[in-house]
Amino acid sequence: MDIALSSLPRAARTVALDAAKICLDLFKVMVPILIGVKILKELGWISYLAKPLAPLMSLVGLPPECGLTWATAIANNLYAALAVHAALVPDMSPLTIAQATVIATMMLIAHNLFVEGAIAKRCGVGFWGQAGLRLVCAMACGMLLNAVFNAFGLFTDPAPLLFTPAADDGSLVTWGLGEVKNLGMIYVVIACLVGLMRALDALGVTRLFEAALLPFLRLMGIGGGAATITVIGLVMGLAYGGGLIMHDVHKGKVERRDVFPAISLMSLSHAIIEDTLLMYLIGATMWGTFVGRLLFSLLVVAALSRLAAGLSRPRLA
Repeated sequence: MDIALSSLPRAARTVALDAAKICLDLFKVMVPILIGVKILKELGWISYLAKPLAPLMSLVGLPPECGLTWATAIANNLYAALAVHAALVPDMSPLTIAQATVIATMMLIAHNLFVEGAIAKRCGVGFWGQAGLRLVCAMACGMLLNAVFNAFGLFTDPAPLLFTPAADDGSLVTWGLGEVKNLGMIYVVIACLVGLMRALDALGVTRLFEAALLPFLRLMGIGGGAATITVIGLVMGLAYGGGLIMHDVHKGKVERRDVFPAISLMSLSHAIIEDTLLMYLIGATMWGTFVGRLLFSLLVVAALSRLAAGLSRPRLA
């Protein structure tokens, strides 16, 4: 016990440094985006940029401004999208928990497509095919969640926004201080997530989660080593799972027929613990971001696997 307690300060220092390194890379992307959004707001161009996205957002029950949040996630990462979302909140009518869950789930399914699409391509899966799959599934899942929430009157309370927008009194100084506060909040969140993931791993929780998912993947036709690696990708992230898949394909440990369903499932649902927790910042509920997204992804990939198996089966003369 004494040894464990004495190691806590060192572990906390390591988490703090790792979070700082992660934030440094994130802020290089986020700060220019935040400045760009501020300029667009001052010029009054936000509403014009949101108009082309309004039809898509109306299909999932969201205000048009949420289209800019999703577009940012698609091109960048979830943290940049959350920063844009917080900046746009004053221009939107208050979102309900249901609406926050819909946009959060759509971002989780389709984000950082260029980077993650490149990872998928290196594993032998088509870049554009994966990008299209993620975009279509994000819209489909958003429409499904919106329909279910509306049909049963679920999560109608206002979404608690922990990632608060900067105060808007016309002063650049006030705006700048508000954004610095938000960036500081992001650092705290990342540090907590890094520490939590390490604690869960040390306690064996992630291994239990992997064991629970493994039978489902094998039922879907993702076999052997690919199933184990896919679970790692689901829990840890596409970069981890994709890298392992890539390595084992080259070594001949994973069959190529397993690569498409494995990468597709990791593309639709990855980092499902860390990213789910992150979406609490905008008031989303795990019934959509975790349960809904995971079930939807499993069903879609199961259907695609059966379709691919049927097309590849030789026809009788």
